[in-house]
Amino acid sequence: MLHEILFALSGHSGGLFVDNNGEIKVLSDVPFICPSEIDLLNKLCQLGTHYRDFNAFIKKHGGTLSLKQDGCGRIEGIHGLYLKSFCNGLDQLLDDYRQALHRLEMDTLQDPHLPMSHLLCSLQEYHLLFPALATVVEQICNHKAHGCYILDILHKNSMCGLPVVKLAMHRILHVCHAVMYKQLCSWLLHGVLMDPYLEFFIQHSSDEDSNQNAASLEDEDDLGLMGVTGRQLQRALSLTLPAVESSSGGSKFSLRANLLPVYIPVRVANKILFTGESIQMFESDKKPNAFKRGGILKNKEDEFAQDLYEMSKQEEFNGMMFESMVDKIRTYVAEHLWSLVVQDSDLLSHLKIIKDFYLLGRGELFLAFIDQTQTMLRAPPVGTTEHDVNTAFQQSARNVLIDDEELLQRFHLTVAYKAPEKKQTDSVSSLTLSSPVESGWSALGLAHTVQWPLHIFFTPSSLKKYNRLFCFLLAVRRAQVDIQQCWVLQMQFKQRLVSREEMAKWQLRTHMSFLVDNLQYYLQVDVIESQYGILVEKINSTRDFEAVRLAHDQFLSALLSQSFIHSKPVSNCLSEILEQCGAFSHLLTHSESPMSQREITQLQSIGKSFQLQSNLLFKILSSVRSHNASPHLAQLLLRLDFNKYFTTAGGQLGRY
Repeated sequence: MLHEILFALSGHSGGLFVDNNGEIKVLSDVPFICPSEIDLLNKLCQLGTHYRDFNAFIKKHGGTLSLKQDGCGRIEGIHGLYLKSFCNGLDQLLDDYRQALHRLEMDTLQDPHLPMSHLLCSLQEYHLLFPALATVVEQICNHKAHGCYILDILHKNSMCGLPVVKLAMHRILHVCHAVMYKQLCSWLLHGVLMDPYLEFFIQHSSDEDSNQNAASLEDEDDLGLMGVTGRQLQRALSLTLPAVESSSGGSKFSLRANLLPVYIPVRVANKILFTGESIQMFESDKKPNAFKRGGILKNKEDEFAQDLYEMSKQEEFNGMMFESMVDKIRTYVAEHLWSLVVQDSDLLSHLKIIKDFYLLGRGELFLAFIDQTQTMLRAPPVGTTEHDVNTAFQQSARNVLIDDEELLQRFHLTVAYKAPEKKQTDSVSSLTLSSPVESGWSALGLAHTVQWPLHIFFTPSSLKKYNRLFCFLLAVRRAQVDIQQCWVLQMQFKQRLVSREEMAKWQLRTHMSFLVDNLQYYLQVDVIESQYGILVEKINSTRDFEAVRLAHDQFLSALLSQSFIHSKPVSNCLSEILEQCGAFSHLLTHSESPMSQREITQLQSIGKSFQLQSNLLFKILSSVRSHNASPHLAQLLLRLDFNKYFTTAGGQLGRY
């Protein structure tokens, strides 16, 4: 009978021990076994049932990684390297159980009259361990645990007061951590994400995630990033959207909150993300003759790899030592990137160039450009518009004595042009002709070719934000030029006797000029120059590349916020005002003096629209004057209403 008990403990049923609804139990009608012994035997049989279930789980998931896919190409069931490592760790624990059974078999051979209490005493620890392991396996199956989420389950189940359970969970965690350390080594030292089954807590982001992320940013009225780190913002976004756009030109990486183990803090995970993506970006577009300095870690890869290997051999995960190791690698990478980007590549000079072109720092260049292309870009764009615009841009640069051809070649004006569709019927043609057609100005953009290694700083995402600023600032500058051109016309007719309509027309021009000039001064002085000075000061005060990049992100966010691009009510209001300024200028430059009745009616319509929008702008600015959350709105209001004229006029300009 002892041998049959050992057979049942090995997970096999027999004559005396049978399989009853998935559990191994002793027959209840055996005459020579009393009821108390039946309870003891069934307690032993529970170990056999657990052992059999564990073996079945290991056999199913611990072998080759055969993945089954459904009709949509999605992988069915649980799978992955972490699951296989869990099975290996579980099998190592079962080896101890098998050895215990082997010792019991030797004892029974030496003493055929061995009491049952000896078996219970020898296997006592497994009565505590096996139910805990069964709970872990059940959680993995029920939650379809995947990748680093398995580490999370093991860690949570190790937090108990049973030493045997805690030790067993740590042993399995140690085996599973081997996979994590190998992935960390690949990511931290080489910028390579070795994750074929999407198990690591850092993953490639999809374009859909990035679009959702961008959409959420556009809906924000004010991105007050001062005092909030960029990574904290990314973490908040990744927990919900889950994608954090990296600075890589071709790839995006994100932290996956559902795969991040609880014993790895978010700040450490962000450092891991920064380090790996920085190395990946550094190596992605590296040119052979650009810098003869080797890799970003130089000859430190072997040293860091050895440190990670030594850490992986520790039986218990040490959070403080782990964070210290990550900080060591991150600090080395950040300082090296700072030296490469800020010093060797002269980041400040390149920022000045970006400011001159994207933020209209070279005002004389864009004044000459507007003069040359005013007529060309008023019309809808055609196939040759982009070429003609760039030719005019190059000529404007030469006119203002910018003779650096290499610099000019890095900037390229783009015109979004859609070829007209073929019209098959007259009705379709009439609909097409009646639909509003955008001018070339609304389709204009500025592209910039960034040289290595500055591509890790001026990313496509940041250049896209610069382009949005460029379009808005150019629209303001163009409106200012249009109103100033109207002033030239006014000076030509100032000696003539003018009617009331003429006086109202020039008063409207004065009000438009007042608003646009103050808006332009606010943008260039209060926003751009102020924030640029803060950025330069931060760059000069640190040797950490991530701190520099964070300062640049804050600089861009402050520009977008304080330029009202993220505030849809103010942005729409300003766009309408600038549009009315352009319509006013076009009307005056193409009308005779005195104006016809049709032109007077059109002028009245422009004046009423400008009055309405200026009143709306004043109400928006006044409503937030007392709010500290939007001090830049109060600053613009101070520019417009410094002598309380705006307030006295009831917040209305351009009364006609």
